[in-house]
This record gives sequence, C-alpha cells and structure tokens, in this order.
Amino acid sequence: MSFFTNTATTTGVGATRNTSATVEKDVEVVDPPSDGISSLSFSSQADYLAVGSWDNSVRIYEVGAGGRTQGKAMYHHSGPVLNVCWNKDGTKIFSGGADNAGRMFDVTTGQTAQVAQHDAPIKVVGWVDAPQAGILATGSWDKTIKYWDLRTANPVATVQLPERCYTFDIQYPLMVVGTAEGHIQIFNLTNPNTAYKTIQSPLKGQTRVVSCFTTSPASSGFAVGSVEGRVAIQYVEQEDVQRNFSFKCHRRDPAPNAKDQALVYAVNDISFHPVHGTFSTCGSDGIISFWDKDARARLKTFDVAPAPIAATAFNRNGDIFAYAVSYDWSKGHSSNTPGMPNKIMLHSCKDEDVRKRAARK
Repeated sequence: MSFFTNTATTTGVGATRNTSATVEKDVEVVDPPSDGISSLSFSSQADYLAVGSWDNSVRIYEVGAGGRTQGKAMYHHSGPVLNVCWNKDGTKIFSGGADNAGRMFDVTTGQTAQVAQHDAPIKVVGWVDAPQAGILATGSWDKTIKYWDLRTANPVATVQLPERCYTFDIQYPLMVVGTAEGHIQIFNLTNPNTAYKTIQSPLKGQTRVVSCFTTSPASSGFAVGSVEGRVAIQYVEQEDVQRNFSFKCHRRDPAPNAKDQALVYAVNDISFHPVHGTFSTCGSDGIISFWDKDARARLKTFDVAPAPIAATAFNRNGDIFAYAVSYDWSKGHSSNTPGMPNKIMLHSCKDEDVRKRAARK
C-alpha cells in the first residue's frame, strides 16, 4: 500500500474540449489511474470511492462537499485489476485481477493481503452479506465461482460454471452470473453451491454485464447488457415472466435515413439507483442514460463523452454518480491510442433525473 503523492482537490472540467452544460457541472477526480479504468465501487458507509485499473492499481478516494476529492490510499496487483468491491461495513476493499489473485485492503490498518486464488484471471468480486458471516465471492475465467471465508486460506466452496465468468452481481440472497456463450445462472445464496435456475440470455450478443434490482424488491430481478447495444430486464420467478422485456440502446444511425444501418456499441455497465430503483446504462459510444424500467422510459441522457464510458457507480444514497471516461477494449489493442483519456467524473444527481415517473393510469 502507498499513499498518493499528490492530494490536490478536484477541479472542474469546464476548460476541457467538451464544454456542454452537463460536462461543465460534473467534476473530475484528481490523480486518476494511468491506464484504462475497469471498475468503480462506492463504500456503503461513507463517500469513499474505490477504482480498479489496467495499470495494476486500486486507488481509494474520499469524496467531499461539492465533489472535491482527495486520494487516500493505493495498492497494487501484479497484473491489471478487473473488478473492485467493498464489504458491508466499509472497512475492507476487495479486488480481482489478471494475476489470478484476489486481494483485500484493510481500510483501518492500511494493510494488503491476498485472500483468493484462481487458475485464470478473476473477472469479478462481490461481498455476500450473509446473516451468519460475510463471505467473499470471486468469479473467474477458469469457469468457477469460489466462496472465501477470510479466516481460512482455502475456499469454503467452489461452483463449476458452464463457461468463463464474465460478470456477476449480488443483492442478497440473489446472485446472478453471466458467462461466455450466453449462459445466465441465478443463485439463491441461502443455498449458494447450486444454481436455482439456469437460462440462456435473451440477448443475442455476448453478455457484458448483469446488475440486480435494488428495489421492488431487490431480489426480484436483474438487468443484462450485451455487446450488441441492447439491455434486457428479467424477473427471477416464472409468475413474473410477462414483465420481461428488452430494448435497444447505445446505437447510432450514421445518417438520418439509415435506420437499418445503425452503428452498434457495447453496453459496458448498468448501475441501479439505491433509493429509486431506476438505473443507468453506459456504452462504448461515450453515452450515459438514466432509465425507469417500470415506465419503460428514458429519464436523462448525458452529453457524449470524448471516449467510451467504461464503468459507473452510484454512492450509497444515490446523490453522486461516478463514471469512468476510459478505453474499454471494444476495438482491440490497436485503438488504445496514447491520447485516450482516463478520467473519473462525478455527477451530482438531481432528484427529477433519477426518480421514477408517475405510474400510467
């Protein structure tokens, strides 16, 4: 672990190339990573933001009044960091990386330790806030999910997946896992070793992200985003299947009359608002939108960023929305040019932009 060498506070970005109203109001986090940003995660206890990057680092920032930020700590993997999360009480940060390792940073002591190991890169990490004791879940390209009790060196259980793990999300007791070849496995974490249900993604393209509902109730369903510029809203139980739907997003017509020739962009992240249950999508097109799944309506669209939006996160009460303007590898190594930005932006959420619309009569 090492502390940041520069603890200057956040500055506005009105002087950047995009001078639209949205960008002028958002603020830029100081001392961003030096390579692509893979993951953003806020503590559930305070406005601390953990950031994982392809520069092998995890950085922790404190977010103060007006979006002013200060770098507080940093630790490293021996390969790119692919995902980060916090435990429930906000005292520990977990990360998974291309070094096949899961690491833990203790906020209280500043110490780092390896707490998980796979046979291939760890693509996603998540905290299971079980009633008896918290457990770390790690999903890997080795086609397994492993559960770790931090008091022991070996996993307490290993679940074999049908394919490589690309994404998962947890809203206890629900865990939804998305793998290669379009498999989606749904787990009830009161019985964590066996999938409650396995389905094929309703989307044709490769699964990029799954995200569980945070309200109504949180364990009732989830969203799936794919590389084909499409999102599906899925409910867990059979009696709710009529509420499932999918919609196109993150697509762009190259010309006004070229509807059948749309440019299609990956949906990189989906974040649900912790209070209202609305959600954001972000994509390789550099666009962020807020949506109301119940009204099936778009609530807000941000101005186009100068690069893909790689990751997003709401803070614990939903009044801050963080997003990473960074290369997402959607066009391969050759498109990761030296001028590609790596920025973390903070957006102050207006209630009217994230509140659900009135129910249709």
